Amino acid sequence: MMLFFSVKCYAQEIPPIQIFTPQDYDAEDQNWAITQSNDDFIYVANNKGLLEYKGASWKLYNSPNDGILRSVKFVGDKIYSGGFMDFGYWTRDKLGVMLYTSLVDDRNFSIKEDEEFWGIIDVEGYILFQSLERIYIYNILEDSFDIVDSEFRINKIFKVDGSIYFQETELGIFKIENGKKVLIIPEVLLNGNILVNIFNSDANLLLQTKENGFYKFQNGKVSKWVIESNNLLSQLSIYNSIRLKDGSFLLGTIANGIIQLDKDGKKILKIDKSNGLSNNTILSVYEDNFGSVWLGLDNGINIVNLNSAFKVYIDNLGVLGTIYTAAKTDDFLYLGTNQGLFYQPNDSDVKFKQIEGTKGQVWNLSVINGTLFCGHDKGTFLINNTRAEKISSELGSWCIKEIEGHPNLLIQGNYKGLTILEKYNNTWRFRNKINGFNISSRYFEFVDSNQLLVSHEHKGIYKITLDNTFSKVIDYKKLPIKKGVKSGIVKYQNEVLYSNKSGVFNYDNNAESFLKDSILSSLFSDEKYVSGKLFNDRKGKKLWGFSESEMIFVEPGKLSTEPKINVVALSNDVRKTKSGYENILYLSDNDYLIGTTEGFLNVDLNKLVEKSLKVHMNSVRYGALPDELTELDLVNPDPLKNKFNNIRFNYSVTNYNKLSTSKYQSRLIGFYDHWSDWGISPETFYKNLPHGEYTFEARAITDGILSNNIMSYSFTINSPWYFSLIAIILYIILLFLFLYILYFYNKKHYERKQIKVIEKKERELELEQLGNQRQLIQFKNKNLQLDIENKNRELGMATMNLVKRNELLSNIKDELSETKSLADVSKVVKRINKSINNTGDWKLFEEAFNNVDKDFMKKIKTLHPSITASDLRLCAYLRLNLSSKEIAPLLNISHKSVEVKRYRLRKKLELSHDDSLSSYIIEL
Repeated sequence: MMLFFSVKCYAQEIPPIQIFTPQDYDAEDQNWAITQSNDDFIYVANNKGLLEYKGASWKLYNSPNDGILRSVKFVGDKIYSGGFMDFGYWTRDKLGVMLYTSLVDDRNFSIKEDEEFWGIIDVEGYILFQSLERIYIYNILEDSFDIVDSEFRINKIFKVDGSIYFQETELGIFKIENGKKVLIIPEVLLNGNILVNIFNSDANLLLQTKENGFYKFQNGKVSKWVIESNNLLSQLSIYNSIRLKDGSFLLGTIANGIIQLDKDGKKILKIDKSNGLSNNTILSVYEDNFGSVWLGLDNGINIVNLNSAFKVYIDNLGVLGTIYTAAKTDDFLYLGTNQGLFYQPNDSDVKFKQIEGTKGQVWNLSVINGTLFCGHDKGTFLINNTRAEKISSELGSWCIKEIEGHPNLLIQGNYKGLTILEKYNNTWRFRNKINGFNISSRYFEFVDSNQLLVSHEHKGIYKITLDNTFSKVIDYKKLPIKKGVKSGIVKYQNEVLYSNKSGVFNYDNNAESFLKDSILSSLFSDEKYVSGKLFNDRKGKKLWGFSESEMIFVEPGKLSTEPKINVVALSNDVRKTKSGYENILYLSDNDYLIGTTEGFLNVDLNKLVEKSLKVHMNSVRYGALPDELTELDLVNPDPLKNKFNNIRFNYSVTNYNKLSTSKYQSRLIGFYDHWSDWGISPETFYKNLPHGEYTFEARAITDGILSNNIMSYSFTINSPWYFSLIAIILYIILLFLFLYILYFYNKKHYERKQIKVIEKKERELELEQLGNQRQLIQFKNKNLQLDIENKNRELGMATMNLVKRNELLSNIKDELSETKSLADVSKVVKRINKSINNTGDWKLFEEAFNNVDKDFMKKIKTLHPSITASDLRLCAYLRLNLSSKEIAPLLNISHKSVEVKRYRLRKKLELSHDDSLSSYIIEL
């Protein structure tokens, strides 16, 4: 989509034109008919099908039989269309999609081979479909048809004041009455002219021909309508035409674009490819409900905003350059640009021409008392019609102002300060440079007869006092105000205003200070600020300012001291003005010229109409995945399953004036109740919405005017299955089951805990009993140990007694053996041996030994059954760890004999050579 205003550098200002290419609407080139619904939607019969446009995007509905659609007409609540061998109507279903119903199927008539339907007319409950051979009259109520046949080709069908006319070649013009055709103008009166349209003219017929202009049919006669444009029309081939709401005629040509004629036949406007259209072949023309004209072209679709308050002139060839200033005199319009000074006679279409000698940067044009001054980079020029006379060579003449009380003097700001011009011998000339101040003086205003303020955007504001002859500066000071890039100073209603990014300030000369004007400052907030340039329109009594999205003009209040503030919605992108060098020229009552970098705009404030548009819901799509969405009912949507929680809303306003921009806000009540920020996208997408009931709302703002409605759409996303009624009942059952299980578990846990407590008490009691038993056993063991110790002592004492006794006896025996009297000695020895071998002593020893080690004797007998009683005695003595020397007296044998017994015992015990007999006996 593109915006075009003009292409060629000739002087006709044209309305804004919006161009749609086949790529924009995604269909084929040719567009044969256009209509508009009650919702202000546009429908176009295209080679590929039915195009629908709602202000934001195009949608194509393919032809039912893949043929070309030749005609389209909105009637009632239906879109009727005609094409190749078929005609019918389109209606919108609950999803917002257009569905086609054929009126040809299952009828008692047959369509002719290759028959196409080029025209559709509605009248008093009937729809007429016109092909080149027939007219089919459809009775809407009875759903029936009448057919009007022709002998020759039917070029077109026309509706004039409720009557239906058509031209049949070689026969003339017919009128349909009571379903029959009636000849009213025979061919002989038409002189072979092919009609494009028929209009009403003072109760008569005005015939629009293809190549010979207009004719009037009055009192049975056909006569030429004599108008100023006849010569032009004779050079053109008209394909279609309409009468606009204002009574003018708009003609679409085969090769020359469009022509607009006023109601008297005078040319108002001519637009073709050279100055704005995208194609010169106009296949269809339609005026919409807002006064814009839609053109169906051989290659695309154009919208001409004929009713726009703006007209535009684009210097597409770059002849003019950027316009910095403009002026108008009684005879000429002047444009001062970076290329020089250009002029054009008022109310003419001739090209702008450059005034000789003015090539270069023009900064200012001022008309003072009927004299035009040109402030130029090279100096100051006096302009007389189309000639320029240089009157000052002081470089860079920014602006020129009158000096109150001195009608023969002018003051001008230059690159290097201020200069004075004087009128001498009825002509103006340079008088002097004002000495003592050399700062660039682009903006300055008088605050007293010889005091003025000079604003420099990089240095600030200076207050200058001049001498009485305006020859020198006698004093100047810098005022305490924040400097600002692209700032400006201007006098309006005797108030000096200073504007920068911080706001607009009123100057108090007595206090030499600036006070912020809250009302004016609010119009130029930081986000809107583009320039502090203010322009005083003295003729229109308006103060103009420029922001990012609009132009603002202030007028004196009629019933109060507060100013009246007006807004012209025209963004900086559309204005295309050089920031800081905005300029506007009063042309006539409420008619202004705005210079741009590409030409200029004309704005007629009288045509600025506040228009409130309606927001329409185009489609709602939903799905489980963001990239797989399905259309949803626009009227009564069914509740959505929980997984289908990705929803896209598409909406728009039918704003077909593209010099203005529509912005949108939306919100989803039930999710986030606050309005979104304003944005240009007519679409909102929500991902992964939780379950619940929602209401989506959208509104728009166009040219600062809110939409006349808040579009609303309610829908529900069901709870997930785990939040359903059955699931909730199941949850309750499970909850009770859980509580029962918990109760049962707690009960069992308590019982187990009690059992554990009891068991613990029983274990503690058992442990206490065991402890008592252990103490008793320890006490018994202690007593046993004492017994054992006593018995061991007894055994040891007995053993030692035996050893000592037997040693004593052995010693006595040895001594006796040395005596002489053997007989006596022998008796004593026998008695000693008897005492030594006394078994009583052994039994006593054996009893004591068994008390101490009662199991030893049994164990060794079990292990070694071959040992004798004598061997047991030796084992007993060895277990007591007695040496052989100690054992010998106990056995009443010699030490050597003990060793022999030990040796024999080892053999019986089957001990090896390395095994210790004593150790074995002790460890057994």
